[in-house]
Amino acid sequence: MMSLKAAGIGGSILVLIALVIAFMKTLIAFVGFVTIAVKILIVLVFLAVIAGVGLLAYRAWQDKKNNSI
Repeated sequence: MMSLKAAGIGGSILVLIALVIAFMKTLIAFVGFVTIAVKILIVLVFLAVIAGVGLLAYRAWQDKKNNSI
């Protein structure tokens, strides 16, 4: 009877450790996904800003070209 109780406690501890490890793996994967999503968002915002500046420069160049005539 004593060995069954010890095996039950040991098995419970092993299951808890396995659950914690699985949870940590999932948490690390989620943090990695969120980090990549934020990086992609930052790159897209940067590209939008560069495109906006280019568009403003092009419009200013066109206005200057049209006004000089």
